[in-house]
Parts: sequence; C-alpha cells; structure tokens
Amino acid sequence: MRNLHPARPILSICLTCRDGREGYETDRRGGTRLAEAVVERLDGRAPGFQLRGVRCMSQCKRACVATLTAPDRFSYVFGDLDPECPEHSDALLALPAPYLAAPEGFLRRDERPEPLRARILGRLPPPDTASDLVTLLAPEARASHPGERSSVGSGDDASSSSAGGERARL
Repeated sequence: MRNLHPARPILSICLTCRDGREGYETDRRGGTRLAEAVVERLDGRAPGFQLRGVRCMSQCKRACVATLTAPDRFSYVFGDLDPECPEHSDALLALPAPYLAAPEGFLRRDERPEPLRARILGRLPPPDTASDLVTLLAPEARASHPGERSSVGSGDDASSSSAGGERARL
C-alpha cells in the first residue's frame, strides 16, 4: 500500500481484533466491525486523514485497537474500543483535528476526545522530537547534546514534576 499521502495523518484500525462477540452475534471480527463503523460514520465525507485497516497490530489482549500517526508527530495507540459503541467511532474520527493543531501532535489527556482518554495504550514520540518528555540515556548521546540533562535516577521523572504533578496526568 504505497498510495498513502505522507503529510496526512494515518488512522489505522486492526481488522483481526476479537471483541468476544464472534460466534455469538456475528462471524465478523470486532476489528473489522469497528473499521466498518468508522467508515459508516464518515457518511461519504472525505476525512482530513488517511484511513486504513491492518491485519493484526499485536495488541490482542486489548482489542479492538486503533492507532494515529504522522511524520514528525507523536504516535498514539488506543485499545479496548467497542465496535458497537458509536461514541468510540466518533472519537476516532474527531481525534485527527486536535492532533494536527497541536505541536508535534502532542495531546494531553484532556485534549483527546473523552472516550479515548482512558483507552490509551501508548504515546510514542517522533525520533527528532523537541519534547521535554524525552531524555537521552546513552552517555555518548548526552555528550553530543551538552545542554541535555539526564533525569535517570535523579527523581526528576514525569511523576515528580514540580508543576504539581501536571506531567503525571499527560
């Protein structure tokens, strides 16, 4: 699949996720039904992002799973999404707008659509991030970035921020 536009965010949905309803209510997997629900909620509108299905995203214990990623931006992984819940589909469709508006796509918990706030499985920084959430760990890496300080073992981690625990809620 090489026809993706590199500047637009990509919303990926795992098509093989099982939500526990297979065999009882339907033969189609939960991930496929989630993707169908998202496409249906688009109602023929062209989204400002790319939408694709992926056969297995290796998050089987937290199905159904979706990710949002773009070059030079944070990547997000969400799980425990319910294909039968329209609020989850709507939240996935609403996510790219604030993502594109935020520097490096960094979204604090309260900046994400409400149904996705407690369903985040991961937030991965871009390789060349300017975010202060990232600390270089290797001594040779720190030497080449003299202004960078290491917080490893110093007690200066996200949960002990002097900003009243602000970083702990990110």
